[in-house]
Amino acid sequence: MGILDGKRILVAGVTMDSSIGFATAKVAQEQGATVLISNFGRALGITKRIARRLPETPPVLELDVTDPDHLAALPDAVREHVDGLDGVVHSIAYGNPETLLGGKFLDGPWDDVAQAMHVSAYSLKSLAMACKPLMAPGSGVVGLTFDATTSWPAYDWMGVAKAGLESTSRYLARYLGPEGIRVNLVSAGPLKTIAAKAIPGFEELDDMWSSRAPLGWDNSDQEPTARAVCALLSDFFPATTGEIVHVDGGFHATGA
Repeated sequence: MGILDGKRILVAGVTMDSSIGFATAKVAQEQGATVLISNFGRALGITKRIARRLPETPPVLELDVTDPDHLAALPDAVREHVDGLDGVVHSIAYGNPETLLGGKFLDGPWDDVAQAMHVSAYSLKSLAMACKPLMAPGSGVVGLTFDATTSWPAYDWMGVAKAGLESTSRYLARYLGPEGIRVNLVSAGPLKTIAAKAIPGFEELDDMWSSRAPLGWDNSDQEPTARAVCALLSDFFPATTGEIVHVDGGFHATGA
């Protein structure tokens, strides 16, 4: 028996097996869930190959969360495999590393900032609303953030986008709560994912965690974060919404 027995979960934004999305899909399957994953464009082929490394090869849907046509078609695409959803995982973010990260905050152009906000923050609302017809009371939406309560070296406009994501999750919790749909985020410490590799100066963040996290921090281990996501999708958090659960070795609670 797993904590997600009988649950139907969509994990949006799985590319490589080093991603939090992949780890979440793996833990969800191990906990009894039927899992669907998604990606789009050139990365879709990679996702289809990576999907075979999961305990059970899941259906792979094509989904660009910034494309209205993809979002409109999502419910029917999901129904080809399951008759509804009990959980949705938003594992999606993008900011142009050449213009928005690595100390380029003061020069970040609006077009690139707007794209980062659309992909990384607004898409949480877009994905939740696209999946809403498939979700019954008791369902959950979980997104992934990197603590946006402070500024970080090199993170720059992605930090602003994550602040938008965190605020979006709270408003979604407000408006979807009356329908019994919970919306929460998991704030992970720095992990060696494709997204992290695109951040100039990532090593500086990594060094901070290794010296200050009370529980220590393994930047190559996505499973603790994935377990938290799955726990929030389970029936063990029936009255929790609008929350940000930190999975960062306790770093967020320490001073200098």
